[in-house]
Amino acid sequence: MNDALTRLADACGIAHEYHDIWGNHHPTSESTRRDLLAAMHFDLSHDAGVLLDELMAAERAIPALPAEAIAQRCHLPAVLADGGRLWGLSVQLYGLRSRRNWGIGDFTDLAWLVDLVAAAGGAFIGLNPLHALFPDNPAHISPYSPSHRVFLNVLYIDVEAVPEFAACESVQCRVASAEFQARLSALRETPRVDYVGVARLKLEVLRALFDFHRAHAGACLAGFAVWREAQGEALERFALFEALQAHFRAQDPDCWGWPAWPAEYRDPGSTAVAAFREDHAVEIDWHAWLQWQAYEQLAAVARRTRERGMAIGLYRDLAVGAHPGGAEVWHWQTVFAIGNGGANTGAPPDELNLLGQDWGLPPLIPHRLRAVGYAPFIEVLHANMKHAGALRIDHVMGLMRLFWVPGDTPATEGAYVHYPFDTLLGLVARASLDHACLVIGEDLGTVPAGFRERLFAAGVLSYHPLIFERYPDGNFRLPADMPRQALVSASTHDLPTLAGFWQGVDLEIRTQLMLFPNNEVRERLITERDWDRGRLLWALERENLLPPGVSKDPKALAELTPEVITAIHAYLARSPAMLLSVQPEDVFACRDQINVPGTLEDQHPNWQRKLPVTLEAWPEMPSWQALVTVLAAER
Repeated sequence: MNDALTRLADACGIAHEYHDIWGNHHPTSESTRRDLLAAMHFDLSHDAGVLLDELMAAERAIPALPAEAIAQRCHLPAVLADGGRLWGLSVQLYGLRSRRNWGIGDFTDLAWLVDLVAAAGGAFIGLNPLHALFPDNPAHISPYSPSHRVFLNVLYIDVEAVPEFAACESVQCRVASAEFQARLSALRETPRVDYVGVARLKLEVLRALFDFHRAHAGACLAGFAVWREAQGEALERFALFEALQAHFRAQDPDCWGWPAWPAEYRDPGSTAVAAFREDHAVEIDWHAWLQWQAYEQLAAVARRTRERGMAIGLYRDLAVGAHPGGAEVWHWQTVFAIGNGGANTGAPPDELNLLGQDWGLPPLIPHRLRAVGYAPFIEVLHANMKHAGALRIDHVMGLMRLFWVPGDTPATEGAYVHYPFDTLLGLVARASLDHACLVIGEDLGTVPAGFRERLFAAGVLSYHPLIFERYPDGNFRLPADMPRQALVSASTHDLPTLAGFWQGVDLEIRTQLMLFPNNEVRERLITERDWDRGRLLWALERENLLPPGVSKDPKALAELTPEVITAIHAYLARSPAMLLSVQPEDVFACRDQINVPGTLEDQHPNWQRKLPVTLEAWPEMPSWQALVTVLAAER
C-alpha cells in the first residue's frame, strides 16, 4: 500500500472503510483511492507526497470564514417553538391538473392551491425541486437531476400571467385560435405530463412575448434590467450557458451538455466564450428574461402565502446535486469531482440494491469547496430559501459524508468521502436565520452514528414517513411515541402511496422490472407486507380510529377505502410532531407511486403522472373534505 497516497486520501476526506447494513466490512482499495483522487483533479503521475505538501500549503492559505457566516441553530417559527403542530400538502407541481393550465402545473395553479390550503387551515405547501432543468431537452425530466439548483424551471411559468400577454394582441389571437386551443386541450387531457409537447408550446409563445417585450415593454424593460443587475454574474453565466447549449443543439441534436461542446467553449472563462457572449447578446437576454418571469411568479406566490396567513408558506426541496452536463457544474467545474473520469454520488449496497446505487450526480470536492469559501453551497442555500418558509435538504447526510462511486466503476467499489460537517451545518443555520426558513433534513437510509443528534441540536427537523415508523418488533409506532422535532407523513415521492402499499403495487413493479436481488428477498418482503396490513389495522384500532364496519382482518379489505386513508392521516395528526405533510396522491387513493428509485423513465413513468382530480374540483371531493375535517379536529 502506498503510504503517501493513503495520507493524501486521508487529507481529502476519503474514508478507509465502511460497514454495510449487514455489518460487513468494506476496506477502501488503493484503486478506489486513486480513482477518487483523480476525480478530485489530482495528477497522480506526480509524487503523492509532493501533492500532499501542496494541498497542505494551499489549505493553510485559505482564510477562515468570518464568525458571522456561521450560526449554531436554524430558524424555528414561533408557532412551533410555542408547541404548535401544523399540517400542509406536499405536491408535485408538474402533476397539478386545472382547467386553465397548459398541460403542466404552473405557478398560478400553485397560487390557487395556496388559497385552498390556507382556507382549510393548512400552514404550508411542499414542492418538488423547482430547479432549472434543460429547456433544450425537455425529455430530461427528473427534478433531482437539474442543470442548476440556483435557478428555476421555466416550464412552471404561467404564460398567460406574463404581463406582456395582456398587451400583445397577436399572441392573444394565436392562443385563441382553434388550432392552438386543440393542442392545449390535448396536453391537458393526457394522464401524464407531455414535457416535450408542453415545452414546445410554452417556449414558442414565451419567445413571442419576449420579442414583444424588447420592442414595446417600456417600464417592464426597466424592471427587468433592475432585477437582472441585482442577480449579478451568476445569472449572466447561467443565461450564457443556456444560449450556448441551444446554439450547439441547433447545430447537432446529439450535442447535449457542456462536455459535448467544442473544446474551446467548455471553459467559462475562455476567449471563445467571451466572443460568443458578445455576439449572442439577444439570446442571452432571452434566457435571463425567462428566469425573471419564473422568479416574479414564484415571488408572487410566496407573497400570497403571507397574505393568507400561512405560518410557513412554501416548503421547497433542495436536490443533493446537479447533472454533470448542466450549468451548475459548468460554472463550478473546478470544484466538482469531474477530473479524469469523474465520480458520482450514490449509496453502498443494501438489501434491495445489492450492487449499490450510482445517482449520476458529481459531488463537490471538500477541499476545493473550502478554497472557494463555500460559495457554490452558500449560493444554492440562499437561492432556495429566499421565497420559502421551509427547505427540505435531500439526503441531508451529505453534510457529513457522501458515498462516491468512481466513473465507469460498479457502486460496490465506492467509498465514503467526509465533509466539514460543522461548517456546512453552520452555513445552513446562518442561511436559515437570514431568510427565516425552517430546515427539514431527509435523513432516510444509512445514517452515521450521532448524526441525528447533531441535527437535533442545530434545530433541523427529522423526516419520518409512517412506513418506516416502527418498533423493534415491526409494529407501527403509536402517535404518542413519534418525535416532536420532526415532519411526519404517510409516504413520500420515493415510496409507495398508501393505496399502492396496501395492494403491494410497489412489489409488483419491482418484480416486473427484476429489481429484487433474488427471489428469497422478494418472497420475504411479500410476506412482511401481509403482516404490515394487519399491523396497520391494529394500530388504527389501538387509537380507536378504525372506521365502523372495517374488519380487523386485512384479507377482508381488498383495497384501502377513503375512510381508512382518512383514519391513517388522523393517526399521524395525533403525533406530537411539529409538521404533518399530506400527499394528494394519498388523499385521492392513487395506486402508483411518483418515482420508483433505481428505474429510468423508459422503465417506469417517474415524474410524469398527473393527479386524477382538477384543482377546481378539490373542494367538492368527499376525501378532501374528510381530510380537512379530521385535521381540524386532531391538529
